[in-house]
Amino acid sequence: MQPISFITDGQNMKRDVFQALADPTRRTIVALLATQALTPNSIAENFDVTRQAVSKHLRILTECELVKQEQQGREIYYHLEIKKMKEIDLYLEKVRSIWESRHNQLDQLLNQLKTSK
Repeated sequence: MQPISFITDGQNMKRDVFQALADPTRRTIVALLATQALTPNSIAENFDVTRQAVSKHLRILTECELVKQEQQGREIYYHLEIKKMKEIDLYLEKVRSIWESRHNQLDQLLNQLKTSK
């Protein structure tokens, strides 16, 4: 299974999408953007942090391709990148199926041990 990571702004550093989503503020931003496109100021109104802190979170989410920017007049709107969210979901589904298979194997083994006693 190939890890999900992305190259950042030309520095050849990798930004891991799961590290990005590990932050509760970024997860909340993703949840906010799931319902509608928002400006950075609109997003910042939902947090007790500076506008600059929200911009940093948005930059990380953009680098991971979880959100995208769209200029509308003088405003920048951020949208959730559904395609990237689907990629994450597919990855998690593969991991989930592996663990469910292992769990089922363990259940079968435990049942065999119970019946053999």
